Amino acid sequence: MKSLPRFLPLLAALALAAAPAQAQITVGNVRAAQRAGTKLVDIDYDVTGIATPVIVALEISADGGTTWAVPTTIITGAVGANVTPGSNLRITWNVGADWNNQTSALTRFRLKVSDGMPPLADFAVIPAGNFSMGDPLDGMTDASPHTVSVSAFYMQKKGVTKADWDAVRTWGLVHGYTDLAAGAGKAADHPVQTISWYDVVKWCNARSEQDGLTPCYYTDAAQTLVFKTGTNSIGNTMVKWAANGYRLPTEAEREKAARGGLAGLRFPWGNIISHTEANFYNVGGETYQTGSTGYHPSYAVGGYPYTSPVGSFAANAYGLHDMAGNVWEWCWDWYDAAYYGTPASLTDPAGGPSGSDRVGRGGAWYDDAYGCRAARRGDSSPGNKDNGLGFRPVRR
Repeated sequence: MKSLPRFLPLLAALALAAAPAQAQITVGNVRAAQRAGTKLVDIDYDVTGIATPVIVALEISADGGTTWAVPTTIITGAVGANVTPGSNLRITWNVGADWNNQTSALTRFRLKVSDGMPPLADFAVIPAGNFSMGDPLDGMTDASPHTVSVSAFYMQKKGVTKADWDAVRTWGLVHGYTDLAAGAGKAADHPVQTISWYDVVKWCNARSEQDGLTPCYYTDAAQTLVFKTGTNSIGNTMVKWAANGYRLPTEAEREKAARGGLAGLRFPWGNIISHTEANFYNVGGETYQTGSTGYHPSYAVGGYPYTSPVGSFAANAYGLHDMAGNVWEWCWDWYDAAYYGTPASLTDPAGGPSGSDRVGRGGAWYDDAYGCRAARRGDSSPGNKDNGLGFRPVRR
């Protein structure tokens, strides 16, 4: 490939912030250079005029700006959501993967910067900000309330179905993901279950690669070996947190999403639960449950499990369905009762460095009202497979 810099005149775009003050976001000092002896191009730039994280999109034209159709599939660095403004920000474009052996004297770069997250099909935007994590009600012993700051992210509006699981698993089995479990589901539109934490993490990587996104999970701290097979007990340093691929939510992300902007309540909608709001086992003795007792009368048919189709219950204020009941949802974190109240970081906490069990959130069709609370912390061995354990992914 010819040396690119002489073919790379630059064009930077300005964008107006959507903040109430209508502050102007300024993009400047844009420059590009090919790394010697490689097919990687670094695009450096500055963003000023705003202090909160922004969304950065890179577009490339090969015809002087008439069209912007040069592929930018393999890009890393200060791009996508949650980019912190500042100087000397860098995006690295893998030209060899996206545009190999192609050159143009009319190449242009365009950076689009905004302060909001664009819509993403089937995903809800969970806004950045502080929330009160934990439950001050009824003496929960391992969920002491504390304030946590979480960066903006996307969460899938509904849990992963058996049909979703099968589609990605089929792709994965012929692309290096050799031991993804078949999983189970009562029907194609019911949540997938009987899948381990290891299965779920590998599935997230497979879906990322299938969609042309950067995987989040690796088997080494250098983050070079994508986690595809086996049962590695990967830790926080083996996660590309800023990658645009799919991953499990942290406990903090899952709880903030479940609460939907409400504070200090037991459930995503309020303090009382019934079969109108969720699929759970109503024992009839808890002071904060009401209505019909036992298993959900609409879904206790056809033998176990008594799951319901995803999206059967009303969405919370963030647009997320079934955030209580139906199936527990795997989270990233190791379970640690002590870490929860005094995390190492109050900004985007990712849990402790090690443990024996991973966290599940949300409760299941066989759980009582207590199990469905927004702050309720389930824990299970990462190798466990249960007909009440499913998941939903998040991404940046």
